[in-house]
Amino acid sequence: MIIEPRMRGFICLTAHPKGAEQNVKNQIEYVKSKGKIEGAKKVLVIGASTGFGLASRITSAFGSDAATIGIFFEKPPLEGKTASPGWYNSAAFEAEAHKVGLYAKSINGDAFSNEVKDQTIDLIKADLGQVDLVIYSLASPVRTNPVTGITHRSVLKPIGNTFSNKTVDFHTGKVSEISIEPSKEDDIENTVAVMGGEDWSMWIDALKKANVLAPGAMTVAYSYIGPSLTEAVYRKGTIGRAKDHLEATAFSITDSLKDIGGKAYVSVNKALVTQASSAIPVIPLYISLLYKVMKEEGVHEGTIEQIQRLYQERLYSGGEIPTDEKGRIRIDDWEMRDDIQEKVAALWTKATTENLAEIGDLEGYRKDFYHLFGFEVQGVDYAADANEMVGIDSIKS
Repeated sequence: MIIEPRMRGFICLTAHPKGAEQNVKNQIEYVKSKGKIEGAKKVLVIGASTGFGLASRITSAFGSDAATIGIFFEKPPLEGKTASPGWYNSAAFEAEAHKVGLYAKSINGDAFSNEVKDQTIDLIKADLGQVDLVIYSLASPVRTNPVTGITHRSVLKPIGNTFSNKTVDFHTGKVSEISIEPSKEDDIENTVAVMGGEDWSMWIDALKKANVLAPGAMTVAYSYIGPSLTEAVYRKGTIGRAKDHLEATAFSITDSLKDIGGKAYVSVNKALVTQASSAIPVIPLYISLLYKVMKEEGVHEGTIEQIQRLYQERLYSGGEIPTDEKGRIRIDDWEMRDDIQEKVAALWTKATTENLAEIGDLEGYRKDFYHLFGFEVQGVDYAADANEMVGIDSIKS
């Protein structure tokens, strides 16, 4: 079938298997070009099919020759209907890993559930024995707590006051004003339940209890802080409360791992185009201006560049892992440079529908968005028939 992007608001309903495959190959080649990393050899990635999780799996495998197990919740293809992009990403990753003799298996299911945790533990015991790195990179708007059975839904809202500021529709380039009503108390609680650290802690507890964490095992979760421009709707909003909880959880996990010499970290990463960030008001405008400035300064990074640098210069540099005053790894250091932020803030005040294409990098934003779904990837013939029925080697249909 000929596969084209079909949009509904900020969501693309189709994905291109060949585009996803090429995207994964490009990321692999980048990691290989940067040389070997003396990193973990047995790695579990929870949330492994897109974004930072996929980049972590690629960097572990092709930077450190690691055996990897990836957990994700993706939609497989049906005849005449494409899979979700993460399915095709994972299929391509496994195929490339197996070509060079690397162990790679995947589990498709709800990572919040006890069943998937148990299935993962069984797989580790059977194939790897123990893992020495656990990456936690889940991004979901909904979570059912496996203990209480309660389903929680996260919201993106400010706390206390209505938030009003500029945003952009990246499809049309129209800059407009938007207002978001403040959250209610249960909004905060539900968002923390979905996006905070509770499930991360449950995973590590389950893995440790099952004795599948190696001595000295490390676990890393991903977070974001961002600039003052976005803090009312992000870091000081409901999501910020969840990130606060996630970051606090790192300390409690570290305490729980002391007897095996393990440690938990939160890495604060750079603003990047993701399915989630595209739906957050204000963020697309901020990212399009940020991209323009960082590219001009020669310090722009995509997802794979960011994670490869995290591994090589922070996690496995050979010395003590540097952290900020709150114990967080800061790989958003280039984004948050004073000179970068000053330039972005100045552009923000000027940004209009008429001048955004000139003063921002809306085209770069749009291209990165389409890349998430395997579209507009260089070297792919989108006019050719593509087989949507792509399987993942380790997942039996």
